Amino acid sequence: MRIGISTSVIQRGKSGVGQYVLALTRALLTNATHHELTLFVLEEDLPLFEFARTRTEIVPVAERHRPAVQNIRWHQLALPRLARQHRLDVLHVPSYRRMLWRHPCALVATIHDLAPFRLPKKYDLLRMFYGRVIVRQLAHRQDQIIAVSRDTANDLQRFFRVPPSRVTVIHNGLAHDRFSPEDRGEAAAVLARRHGLHPPFFLYVARLEHPAKNHARLIAAFNRFKTASPSPWQLVLCGSDWHGAEVIHELVRHSPFAADIHRPGFVADAELPMWYRAASVFVYPSLFEGFGLPPLEAMACGCPVLASSIGAVGEVCADAAATVNPLDVDDLTRQLTRLAQDNEYREQLRTAGLAHAQRFDWRTTAAATLELYARAVGRIRTPVLTSTVASAAP
Repeated sequence: MRIGISTSVIQRGKSGVGQYVLALTRALLTNATHHELTLFVLEEDLPLFEFARTRTEIVPVAERHRPAVQNIRWHQLALPRLARQHRLDVLHVPSYRRMLWRHPCALVATIHDLAPFRLPKKYDLLRMFYGRVIVRQLAHRQDQIIAVSRDTANDLQRFFRVPPSRVTVIHNGLAHDRFSPEDRGEAAAVLARRHGLHPPFFLYVARLEHPAKNHARLIAAFNRFKTASPSPWQLVLCGSDWHGAEVIHELVRHSPFAADIHRPGFVADAELPMWYRAASVFVYPSLFEGFGLPPLEAMACGCPVLASSIGAVGEVCADAAATVNPLDVDDLTRQLTRLAQDNEYREQLRTAGLAHAQRFDWRTTAAATLELYARAVGRIRTPVLTSTVASAAP
């Protein structure tokens, strides 16, 4: 097959979708040795795909097409023409906002979540309208849709009424060569040298987005935890600024424990496993996720996890993480306190997490994705074959 992937929604690799596209591409290069892969990449993102340069065809996309409106226009007007020029059999768009209307070849989309339906205040009115109305129509134009969790697949049935035959749950994977339980003491020592940070600390890896990522309640719970039981525990919020970040920064500045709340900003991929290994507990109180990779990454690095019970995170983490109602600050406070004080409980979660993380692998995800590409191609070819046979019949 000639496979095309649009990568222009990766936000310079600083988002969950960005990590999905980069990791899936790496895995496809291993699994798809008998297929041809074409990547459509924004010019400033080209260095992120250097690993694929000699094994794929990379088509640069001008930077003027990066802003959201221009990018949507490029997908609807230019990408179909490029797909025909490159004689693609299947085109994969890994974002629901960029799904194609035209059919230059078989169309596959990945839908990570339907946040506009689940979080009314997540986006501005225009993007909410696009996500709720336009995207619904685009979804029905796709030959196959990948839902990254059963929770997202259920939302597709509930809100979009997409036929079940065109929706397949394919979980995200883990890069076990990167996320592994290596020397945690060494990771802590490196973190201390580079950032002046010493355990014990709670770690949250998510872009600083308010209110969706729920930093406000986490900070409130941390304040209560520190007030009730003075201890050396700290809170580390890794992630780049996003919508509403100013609210989070203001809450930190006004916290009586501001000196114990650290905001190192975006963490480069190469450093991320070190942060997981050095952390005493990984917390993930997000209000809604279509999947949630960071808890699994933390588990694979040997870090005990406290995760939200809302959305797909509970499905993904199963019983390998402690769970919390992210809307309940009292519950968050109780869980932080227990995890800080109960060494045996943290060790139980660490052991369970390490075993659970082994169930997720990008190679498995890539193999399932290739099978889905083939089904999508078969879906658009079958009517032609059927018509040919019918016309040849006596």
